[in-house]
Amino acid sequence: MNRRQFIQKTAIGSASLVFGLPAGRSFGAADPYRGLKMGVASYSFRKFSLDQAIAMTKELGVRCIALKDFHLPMNSTPAERKEVAKKIKDAGLEFLGVGVIYMRKQQDVRAAFEYAKDAGVPTIVCSPEPEFLDEVETCAKEYKIRIAIHNHGPGDKKYPSPLDVLKMVKDRHELMGICMDVGHTVRLGENPVEVLRQCSKRLYDFHIKDVTEATAKGKSCIVGKGVIDIPAVLKELVDIKFRYHVALEYETDENNPLPGMKASFEYIRKVLA
Repeated sequence: MNRRQFIQKTAIGSASLVFGLPAGRSFGAADPYRGLKMGVASYSFRKFSLDQAIAMTKELGVRCIALKDFHLPMNSTPAERKEVAKKIKDAGLEFLGVGVIYMRKQQDVRAAFEYAKDAGVPTIVCSPEPEFLDEVETCAKEYKIRIAIHNHGPGDKKYPSPLDVLKMVKDRHELMGICMDVGHTVRLGENPVEVLRQCSKRLYDFHIKDVTEATAKGKSCIVGKGVIDIPAVLKELVDIKFRYHVALEYETDENNPLPGMKASFEYIRKVLA
């Protein structure tokens, strides 16, 4: 073994110890995200068109996207939804979900599933009224589409924490799950790694971000500039071999989000490296 081979083998072994990865499994430039399906929630591009959102996602160097209704209206036709899905696929991106979709009326439930079915996505990130969960579960089984209920932290009367969602879905069909927003979770004062670990079996989407403080007053900021222990969060996602969307939801600088999003992904890549 020459010096270069020794250094490479040692580096891979160190990564295996730190991240719990099989020895010899290397990611490097071929996969800077260590097997995580890293992408964006298009809410980050809420001031921009769908075409711009697609172009900016590609510029960020990630392959996955979930669309908010800014970019695929709920009142769109089945043909329009399929056209958007084709446009995303033709751009070389994976269309992994829609939402957050609010289900405030009972008829909103089936409408959301029709919308997701036409778009061809595997997951609906949503916030249904708790009294509609039976209907949501029925539709999830019928349409064979996963549900990921999103927590919104302090001020959310229904689902402040992913643990609140877990209580409501743990005894339901396996398609009923959680979208953990790590920023809102930390704003509640909860340990994100512990929450992630408890929810892992029902975790079907993950919104990654950073916040300025671990209180209700915390604001969104560039990932790596806030108070969240991002390395510990990423390590846990890698350790549990999380196979669903890890979406950057960047809420800052809505008129010019790209610089902050680039800095966020640069930090994430450095941590994973």
